[in-house]
Amino acid sequence: MNLRDRLRGLLVRLYASRVEGHLDHDQVPKHIGVIMDGNRRWAKAAGSTTAQGHQAGADKIGEFLGWCSETDVEVVTLWLLSTDNFDRPQEELVPLLGIIEDTVRALARDGRWRVHHVGTPDILPSGLQTVLKEAEEASAANQGILVNVAIGYGGRQEIADAVRSMLLDAADRGFSLEQAAEAVDVETIGKHLYTSAQPDPDLIIRTSGEQRLSGFMLWQSALSEYYFCEVFWPAFRKVDFLRALRDYAARHRRFGA
Repeated sequence: MNLRDRLRGLLVRLYASRVEGHLDHDQVPKHIGVIMDGNRRWAKAAGSTTAQGHQAGADKIGEFLGWCSETDVEVVTLWLLSTDNFDRPQEELVPLLGIIEDTVRALARDGRWRVHHVGTPDILPSGLQTVLKEAEEASAANQGILVNVAIGYGGRQEIADAVRSMLLDAADRGFSLEQAAEAVDVETIGKHLYTSAQPDPDLIIRTSGEQRLSGFMLWQSALSEYYFCEVFWPAFRKVDFLRALRDYAARHRRFGA
């Protein structure tokens, strides 16, 4: 690293420290959702392979969760794999699934996080299903941040699954179709979402410059604040995270009013 890069790094750290020093912890979001976008574009710009880009993105997760734990965040939802991602070429998808398995194991092994899968398990390879189940069981007693790993996740699919679960529950209780229909309301559907009993995300961060949700937490994000960052996910820095929190704290949340 040359002198210019070292000076730039020092200035960034000093700026991050200044931003963090002025951060009001009472205004920190309790639940943050993250659309971790830009792994492939980061790899292309760096002259690396797609798999190396996905690995670099996976390596950023532990660092990110460490920043969250320093600022009193309680729940983090990480979108690792969408339902649409299964349409990718096998030469990309197979290594990506392996990276995701290793990432989930590492999160459970860390000891600081509680791992919870959100998504449709049936579409996942059996090996990954086993890894997710074991990670949830192994980390259940941990006291740190609840980390939702969104794998095989689609917002529309989640709502469809919630309605299906609600109807099956009504059938198990002997309700007629008419009675089940009368029981449908926002609260009841919410109880059957993947994130049942969790607070909705206060803040959703998307990296890479794209300004859309792409179906992420469609139901839960109705009143969320959004922060779009130009940086690719593997290059996301603590200063970028702190800027997101500062931006969030400066907003006057109306909660739909």
